[in-house]
Amino acid sequence: MGETVIALIGNPNVGKTTIFNALTGLKQHVGNWPGVTVEKKEGELEYRGRKFHVVDLPGVYALTAYSIDEKIARDFIVREKPDLVVDIVDASNLQRNLYLTLQLLEIGANVVVALNKVDLAEEKGIKIDPKRLEEALGVPVVPMVASKGEGIEEIKKAIAENLGRKPKTLRYPNFEPYIERLVKVIELDGKLAGDYNPRWLAIKLLEGDEGIRGIIEGSEKRDEVMKELINVKKELERKYEDLELAFADGRYGLIDQITKRAIVAREERMTFSEMLDEVFTHKYLGIPIFIGIMWATFKFTFDVSAPFSDIIDWFFGWLGDAVGSHIANDALASLLRDGIIAGLGSVLVFLPPIAFLFLAFSWLEDSGYMARAAFVMDRVMHRFGLHGKSVIPMIMGFGCNVPAIMATRTLEDEKDRILTILVNPLMSCPARLPIYAVFAGAFFAGKEGTVITSMYLLGIGLALVIAWLFRKLIFKGEPSYFIMELPPYNRPNWRGILGATWARTEKFLKKAGTVIFGGVVVVWLLSVTGPSGYLGSEALENGELLVKSWVAVLGHALQPLFSPMGWDWKAAVALFFGFIAKEIVVGTLGVLYGVGGEETAVSHAIAASGTFTPVTAYAFMAFSLIYVPCVATIAVIKGEAGWKWALFAVAYEIILAYLVALAIVGIGGVLA
Repeated sequence: MGETVIALIGNPNVGKTTIFNALTGLKQHVGNWPGVTVEKKEGELEYRGRKFHVVDLPGVYALTAYSIDEKIARDFIVREKPDLVVDIVDASNLQRNLYLTLQLLEIGANVVVALNKVDLAEEKGIKIDPKRLEEALGVPVVPMVASKGEGIEEIKKAIAENLGRKPKTLRYPNFEPYIERLVKVIELDGKLAGDYNPRWLAIKLLEGDEGIRGIIEGSEKRDEVMKELINVKKELERKYEDLELAFADGRYGLIDQITKRAIVAREERMTFSEMLDEVFTHKYLGIPIFIGIMWATFKFTFDVSAPFSDIIDWFFGWLGDAVGSHIANDALASLLRDGIIAGLGSVLVFLPPIAFLFLAFSWLEDSGYMARAAFVMDRVMHRFGLHGKSVIPMIMGFGCNVPAIMATRTLEDEKDRILTILVNPLMSCPARLPIYAVFAGAFFAGKEGTVITSMYLLGIGLALVIAWLFRKLIFKGEPSYFIMELPPYNRPNWRGILGATWARTEKFLKKAGTVIFGGVVVVWLLSVTGPSGYLGSEALENGELLVKSWVAVLGHALQPLFSPMGWDWKAAVALFFGFIAKEIVVGTLGVLYGVGGEETAVSHAIAASGTFTPVTAYAFMAFSLIYVPCVATIAVIKGEAGWKWALFAVAYEIILAYLVALAIVGIGGVLA
């Protein structure tokens, strides 16, 4: 017997992740869907001695395949043919959620409906009879309150007992004769009819689905099917102006019949969520509240994480000294102390603020506030050519550009999505923070907070201006309309919040353990060696030796490019290695100034070097903010948008960074 595959699907914010975690426990892992960097969660469920492979599909409202998430969900159900699909339906918004359910039944999936949030539905005055809903849909229905663990055992039982069940055929009275005519021709190709549900192919062809036309193009009965399709459409178009819209009306007509049968009581009550929305989405209060919440998020992140960062900083300093003092071989001792341990420490010191920032964002997402943030910011974003949903990836960019760019997949319109991807790296991720801290501490003592805040504001301002410019020049037209269902506010589900926090933090750790760590070690190696061979660990503390190293050779080659800004070869080298990851910039400067990765020591060394002035230091911070964030981010842009846009992002960010830095130096020089 092969592996039994269970797919979970549902609209966004229906509690899908909560149910996935409850079914799989810790037996799950996260990867990407083949060919795209959209998160793929899989896990194992054991029930009554049997194992099930559970796949968590992206949250979608429909299976029309307009967005990447919809395409992934539809392709998985159509091509992978899971043994059973658990469709999670929000009982408090039954009518909207059943649209997806009907599309699953059209495909011919073996569906079990998990009717979640029945408590919230009752709070809104809606009482649903699960048995009546089950009879109307023709599929098993399990009432649940997943956030409280209610219905979990029942859904496991329903999964186990409904494998191999033949789904009910949906019928749309207005279209049945036409669907049947097409089905008869499609069934002439036995392979096609075996691989796909013929009724579903017929419906999608009538709706004008280009993806399904592509499937038909590969059929040996292509000509017969297309000929019959033209005839049928001619007849239908005499009755309906837009066939896709007509089928949507047909589905909602059926949903109306189903809900009238299943909902046994309905009262109009204002829920607690609706009362909160009166404040959080208020026309005038919404944006100030949003700014206040973001300020509190960053305040929490950096205040709470500071002691943990201090401990990590102290530990790696102690470890480097302890290891180095016990190894006689100079090269090996320097590699371990100045390369590996100092490099690892200079990266892991950022783990606490990143983890706490992810924790705060996960909590805001789980509570339902992030959807409100997108709603209240929509008007502002629209003025700059961005979609309201763009605000969530942009806010996430403050945590890490990599997951933030992946989060753009929720944008259905491709122009909106690519535009959001291109401006996202201008959001100042925590990797830039050490650069700001070092230079602000060295040249703006007592005003560090103001200077660092100005970097965040500069990034936001540039992102909006660039978005406006790109919308005018490249992505012409207005951003698509903002259509988003506001989910109810939820009580914190700490298991889900901590799981999401760990999944995101783990990505940083993997990046730190590979790309960033490797980059810092390469900087060390190029600093203690040169054209004449090994220079000794003294090169890290002796300027006369360091100028004979490979890193000095590289720096001097790059220096002419940056001389208009007044930066020396060490700054040029640090920016060069910052291409790998921004965390390496401070580590590189620490190595070149012979003081390790500790921020205060690097700050003092830079201030004492006489290389920078406050103006050129501020320009260096701005350049670090704007130019390419890191290799990992470029890789994600390539994965989400392709090579063309990845290379475009690299080119425009470098040019923009150079121009802004040059302008700061020029204007600063005049004002000084």
